[in-house]
Amino acid sequence: MSTPSTHVVDTVENAAATPEREQPYAALGLTTQEYQQIREILGRRPTSGELAMYSVMWSEHCSYKSSKVHLRQFGQKVTPEMTENLMVGMGENAGVVDIGEGWAVTFKIESHNHPSYVEPFQGAATGVGGIVRDIISMGARPVAVMDALRFGALDHPDTARVVPGVVSGISFYGNCLGLPNIGGETWFDPVYQANPLVNALAVGVLRHEDLHLANARGIGNKVVLFGARTGGDGIGGASILASESFDEGSGRKRPAVQVGDPFMEKVLIECCLELYANELVEGIQDLGAAGISCATSELASNGDGGMHIVLDEVLLRDPSLTAEEILMSESQERMMAVVSPAKLDAFLAVIRKWDVEASVLGEVTDTGRLVIDWKGETIVDVDPRTVAVDGPVYERPITYPTWIDHVNADTASALPRPSDGGELKQQVLRLLGSANLADKSWITSQYDKYVLGNTALSYPDDGGMVRVDEESGLGFALATDANGRYAYLDPYAGAQLALAEAYRNVAVTGAVPAAVSDCLNFGSPENPEVMWQFARAVEGLADGCLALGIPVTGGNVSFYNQTGDVPIHPTPVVAVLGTIDDVGRRVPSGWQDAGDNLYLLGTTALELDGSAWAGVVHGHLGGRPPAVDLAAEKELGGLLAAAAHEGLLAAAHDLADGGLAIALAEGVLRFGVGARVFLDELLERDGVDLATALFSESTGRVLVAVPREEDVKFTRLCEGRGYPVLRIGVTDTEPALEVQGAFTASLDELATTYREPLRARFA
Repeated sequence: MSTPSTHVVDTVENAAATPEREQPYAALGLTTQEYQQIREILGRRPTSGELAMYSVMWSEHCSYKSSKVHLRQFGQKVTPEMTENLMVGMGENAGVVDIGEGWAVTFKIESHNHPSYVEPFQGAATGVGGIVRDIISMGARPVAVMDALRFGALDHPDTARVVPGVVSGISFYGNCLGLPNIGGETWFDPVYQANPLVNALAVGVLRHEDLHLANARGIGNKVVLFGARTGGDGIGGASILASESFDEGSGRKRPAVQVGDPFMEKVLIECCLELYANELVEGIQDLGAAGISCATSELASNGDGGMHIVLDEVLLRDPSLTAEEILMSESQERMMAVVSPAKLDAFLAVIRKWDVEASVLGEVTDTGRLVIDWKGETIVDVDPRTVAVDGPVYERPITYPTWIDHVNADTASALPRPSDGGELKQQVLRLLGSANLADKSWITSQYDKYVLGNTALSYPDDGGMVRVDEESGLGFALATDANGRYAYLDPYAGAQLALAEAYRNVAVTGAVPAAVSDCLNFGSPENPEVMWQFARAVEGLADGCLALGIPVTGGNVSFYNQTGDVPIHPTPVVAVLGTIDDVGRRVPSGWQDAGDNLYLLGTTALELDGSAWAGVVHGHLGGRPPAVDLAAEKELGGLLAAAAHEGLLAAAHDLADGGLAIALAEGVLRFGVGARVFLDELLERDGVDLATALFSESTGRVLVAVPREEDVKFTRLCEGRGYPVLRIGVTDTEPALEVQGAFTASLDELATTYREPLRARFA
């Protein structure tokens, strides 16, 4: 049983009187220069409480001190058209997009990488919980989640620890909340062995008038903390766990991992929505990274600039916590609201109705200071902007990598490509059964995809889709994509390729891409070569969004994803949101009927560098990734939207990893309907050999199934828009994939190869 703390309180008065006292700033993740900067800001040494606040809020995870100078491009490279439907952009808890009919969608993707390696189940679960609270804080009802996962080698012993833990954590939390998991992606690569990436996305819907922002305005308004009690879990997570790389001593980081309670979060969702409906909240903020330190300083900074807090009023799970630990704790399922005194009783009545605990911590002031008292003494007295807004900003050294020219010169085009049908079939099956292309249903079957009854598309379709309005059918689609192999070869192109693929995956559902959220996963910012990768990726993504005409609404940067001196591949994960006026016009990724014509949109080139074929068949990574033509991608998106709106498509499937071969195999496997394919005309038109036609990962390509009665309309639509199109086959009653003149693979062969790898490894 815990006993009350006998910890000596370090007051502002004491700090001023003892300037010589040594403080453990380095252990909290601050540099000597940053510590001196804090002393200069305050005109004295910081108290222990102030040091705790600055350490978490100035951490890489919270302050973006190494990335801000680059991220500004997202706000600079915009046009009026890009922001026309953007209700809330970067800087708030999540971006908000107007989707019409008085509805808005808010969405965001964030990382919970380091906690998910240390404690996979809780790390992943609390990643879901944290991103869902970002959605709640915007005034929205959460309606879906997604995840983008990257793990080490499939056959590595530690992968057997991390994968089941992460997957069960995600499924436990999301399923308990009653939120459908509508898609995402899972990759395996040895480069992520000790640095798995767990990027969680949440999306919510709201009426325009229900929008809420995180600010503390109104002198005398009360500051209320409600939800779960504050405990000792997650202390220093942002500064110590998420802002360092792993080393052999990383076991000490375990206490920094939070513990989640999805049932409390479910109650919190309903409680918040009732508070919003009754107009009882002036401003609201979730408590995620940096806990009370973040919520108080950010709310004060975004409002009238002053706040007085009595920390004694925080309800604790552990009475032995010190003031510093309370300020740094990242205990989950907590929210902070700003409430008018006239509405406080009504606010607390709703809180009691939902059996949620709350405590009034203080009030908004006009002092321009954040003042926090503890046991009758002042332990924090700071300008909140110096904590939450005006932290250090670094222009880190950038160095062009010494190794990249050699890697780029090592092209996969020199690798032997088979022409024999038997060897081609063998390689198709090898790709289909490889870790990154094999069936992921062992993972996705643990997630509830249809709870709430509004899911229109989910895995294994290219994008997830949710109905927003039952009467009109209005809805949205979402897809996340990234390719660390491409970004390793060229981070600028890699970011644009991730954007283009996510854009295309939304477009094939019949939706119109509208906005972007990103999660940028990189190694240490103290490595100049990593900063070169980061700068190029951000530039590529900003330029790409400008070219496609869709804005970045927010996101997350995750640095220090490395072990020792070895960083992960740069992995910019891009989430694209699209809108559709009627989900009844959605387009699945697999064909359901025999007799449809199969068309390939786009052209194929010898682009095998960084491809799945090069990696799986030859163990090769070199050259330059496929070229991306964003103007063509935009044109393709418009073509697909028009075709879907006219009801011309029975199916549409993006071509990406594994190229045409994998798209065809997945199309056959989706509903068990075969296909006969003839590629001679494609080989002649594009000047490629059969292996290249099957395995190239050229962009701007989509495989569509068109009912015969819609054939003329579809081809005229393509001709009218000037987009390359070629009929390459038909769907067939025979349960097989036949590539004429080369090979035939039965449905049973394909299914066994596709479905066994993950199930055999983890089930």
